[in-house]
Amino acid sequence: MAYIEVPEDQPGILGLLAFRPKMAKLLNELVEALLRTDEGLSAWERELIATYVSSQNGCYFCETVHGSVVTALLGGNESLVDEVKSDYTEADISEKLRALLAIAGSVQESGLAVTPEQIEAAHILGATDLEIHDTVLIAAAFCMFNRYVNGLRTVQPQDAELYRQVGIRVAREGYIQAEHCFSPE
Repeated sequence: MAYIEVPEDQPGILGLLAFRPKMAKLLNELVEALLRTDEGLSAWERELIATYVSSQNGCYFCETVHGSVVTALLGGNESLVDEVKSDYTEADISEKLRALLAIAGSVQESGLAVTPEQIEAAHILGATDLEIHDTVLIAAAFCMFNRYVNGLRTVQPQDAELYRQVGIRVAREGYIQAEHCFSPE
């Protein structure tokens, strides 16, 4: 049960957005801008960064929703998401993406934990300034989203199939169109 009265049929951040509709518009636009573009990083890479940071923050709702979107964008490859959450250094991803996930992990700990060596390594592996910028911004934003969801103890269903369906819907429609993605289509 959430710490405040939110709609119980809207789990995770969705109940909080229903509680504060004025914030919902802004936060949905932010997540749409951060994750629904292929400018620099692909949409699945952006979603994977959000998934990884959310898993490190222990936000089941966010890690599972965004992991399901990654899976949908990659045509059903759930194992990649599991690999990254378990140990991204051994996952079947590019060296550049590994370097960006290292930066995201440092942001998750503290913005001050990002080192010049991490930035240099990412550059050497082909990351652009835009990709590094967006990695840091996605990681920072998801620390906020995760703390929002967990800080108010929202309902976080454990039904894997429900999240798979949400992932498919969000991958197809985006965050603004699929705003009520846990309700029937």
